[in-house]
Amino acid sequence: LISSATKSLRMETEILEKKLQDAQMKLAEKDGDKEKEIQGLKRFISELEFQLTMEKSSNESFLDKLRKEMKHKSDELEKLTQEKTQLIHSLSQVQEENSVLQDTVRRECEERFELTAALGRAREQVLELRRLSGTLP
Repeated sequence: LISSATKSLRMETEILEKKLQDAQMKLAEKDGDKEKEIQGLKRFISELEFQLTMEKSSNESFLDKLRKEMKHKSDELEKLTQEKTQLIHSLSQVQEENSVLQDTVRRECEERFELTAALGRAREQVLELRRLSGTLP
């Protein structure tokens, strides 16, 4: 009975040892697979970090370019605003001068009209005087 029980236990022990070895082999395989997956993920992360670094560098370069362009445009706008102010001032002066000249031309035209009218009256008087003097001795 003891011999039979011992034999049975040994067989059970052998079966369990074999199951244990199989489980250890499967675990070792899974560990190997996981290690490979971890290494692959680490490489992938490294690649993504590199891409991120490149994108940051590219974005910073682009932002610097945009800042320079914005500064240039701002300076150009300021210059154009100053030119506009000067042109408005010049226009105002020219309009004032034009107004003075128009007023002067208007007055001179009125004077010319008056002088022309006076000249016409003087001619009539001269003609009248000639006619009268032609009839008088």
